[in-house]
Amino acid sequence: MQIALISSTKDPASVNIKEINIKETLLNDFKFVKLENKFNNNDVYGYLIGNKDVKLYTINSELIFADDLDKKIDADVLIFLSKHKAADGRASLTCHPIGNFGASEKGGKEKTLCTCPSSLLKEILIELSKNVENTEYEATLESTHHGPSMGKPLLFFELGSTEKHWNDKNGAKIYVKTLMNVLHQENKSYESVFVIGGPHYNHVANKAMLNTGYAVGHICPKHNLENLDEEMLRQAMEKIIPKPKFALLDWKGLSKEKQRILKMLEKNSIKYERSDRFFG
Repeated sequence: MQIALISSTKDPASVNIKEINIKETLLNDFKFVKLENKFNNNDVYGYLIGNKDVKLYTINSELIFADDLDKKIDADVLIFLSKHKAADGRASLTCHPIGNFGASEKGGKEKTLCTCPSSLLKEILIELSKNVENTEYEATLESTHHGPSMGKPLLFFELGSTEKHWNDKNGAKIYVKTLMNVLHQENKSYESVFVIGGPHYNHVANKAMLNTGYAVGHICPKHNLENLDEEMLRQAMEKIIPKPKFALLDWKGLSKEKQRILKMLEKNSIKYERSDRFFG
């Protein structure tokens, strides 16, 4: 399996994570070494872990605008090493699927989702939740949002949410420890679900990831429900791997769209579970 880690010179957290990643793996006698080839005039690093061929690339553009990068890099899945920005300024380590249920205000394409590797997303969140214990950082999923747009499976893994955190070495070490531990695991495949409703930092999705045997793929939050039409529903169900068997509804977070969404799910023969009954 070929895994591409994508860093950006435009992103301070990304630069911080990349530096820690290289230094820490070399210090611990792993196998991260500089390769002969370059990408965007930047060094490329390689790391073999069992049957996983991991390469660390650096681009010179913003990560969210790196459309079709998968056509230039040979990889089965891409993990973007990114900053996280939030107005509340909390120390956060987040991960999330990519795409736009509505307008493409921050990269990607309008009303277009990318393929989400839900099992990998789950394993990152599980490992991250362990590693943030007794630190200032919190671990959480974010709902599906922003670019870039591409055909291969991808996800964003982020450090934030202020400039202080982007440059924090301790936060970057938690990030790198999490990433490397997941890459060293014999990764599992979980049954997937598509989460509908709730806030951007989705409590139902977090609970499903951490307390059940299911992996969450795309998440359509409450503020995007008006954009969830039959086409976007089809995309969400098709662009989660493995393909979800049902939708998990944040029952209290469906607001005025509840009845419309229920009718749409039933019309398209998509099974669903209510969050107020799902967790027992």
